[in-house]
Amino acid sequence: MSAASTLRTLITPARIAALAAVFAFGVIVFGAFVRLSNAGLSCPDWPTCYGKATWPGHAADIAQANEAFPDRPFETHKAWREQVHRMLAGTLGVLVLALAIGSAWRRRALLALIGVASLAAAIGVFLYIRQAYALSGVFSLVAIALPLIAAFRLDRPAPWRVGVAVLAVVVFQAMLGMWTVTLLLKPVVVMGHLLGGLLTFALLSYVALKLTTRQAPTPAQRALRGAVVLGLVLLAFQIALGGWTSANYAALACGFDFPRCMGSWWPPTDFHEGFVLWRGVGVNYEGGVLDAPARAAIQIAHRIGAGVVFCYLAWLAFRLARAGSRALAIAIGVLLLAQVSLGIGNVKLGLPLPVATAHNGVAAALLFALIATLVRVTEPSRSSA
Repeated sequence: MSAASTLRTLITPARIAALAAVFAFGVIVFGAFVRLSNAGLSCPDWPTCYGKATWPGHAADIAQANEAFPDRPFETHKAWREQVHRMLAGTLGVLVLALAIGSAWRRRALLALIGVASLAAAIGVFLYIRQAYALSGVFSLVAIALPLIAAFRLDRPAPWRVGVAVLAVVVFQAMLGMWTVTLLLKPVVVMGHLLGGLLTFALLSYVALKLTTRQAPTPAQRALRGAVVLGLVLLAFQIALGGWTSANYAALACGFDFPRCMGSWWPPTDFHEGFVLWRGVGVNYEGGVLDAPARAAIQIAHRIGAGVVFCYLAWLAFRLARAGSRALAIAIGVLLLAQVSLGIGNVKLGLPLPVATAHNGVAAALLFALIATLVRVTEPSRSSA
């Protein structure tokens, strides 16, 4: 066997997807740490940080950075967090590109599309740095469209197609990261960035699990597929509510009070104002701009959503246990209890950074458990060369 054949045997799409999923989980948790430590605008430019590939380190560089960005003085303890997060996200992008190539292997026309998409993404970043924003956007759209076209045309089962399509998600996720900075933590963008990261993680997990699962579900397990899909939808909505809560700085809108809110079961709320998705540009949303009733509405909606998701997923875990998927049922149950405990702890303890970060991590872990459940109750993919 040649060295190239051995390498292809060892570096399979399933293994690349597994490594990328683990890496994506780390990026999600570290990103939550960055956001919750108020470091999201610590690098006022993108993808550089005060014009540096890393961040200013010497006194002269720091003085130059402060002169260039007088409204955003350099803070070492925050800037490194944001830029390291970008570096980790860039590394994840390379892994996803490798997965897309591996998934479309031997399909020369599709590999060409992936190559052009990668080049377009790189050109888009270069043009953005040169402040050619409109042209940068055109190249970024090309970088998103081409992997989707390649995935649609790929003559292989769903996991391989997803392995190509996730490249488009990562490119769009990079754009959301850029807009997070340039639009000054606009809540809908921050929430979208969180959802994009979790979607990337979910798709990579799906590919890794689907390409390695060979056991067919029992009839009882197969019958739960619709219920699992509904569970994923409910969890996605709840994660979006959590992202909206965080992006609008509404986590402590009820003070340290739980299960009541500011001493009342239903305090003054403004749901209309609290859920306006798009507001004007040019506003700095760091610290939040909503009044107390609007933030209270967001927090209460998040709590109600948590109750709905908890009850539904607890029921689903019970059904899974009866269908013979006891390990998955236990995992979902344990993660549910941990997530609710962390959510209550965030309120009662005043949003400590370790607890708030763990709250994001357990949400991702719960998402993984449901993806694993979906794979388990679905027929395994047929092999394809």
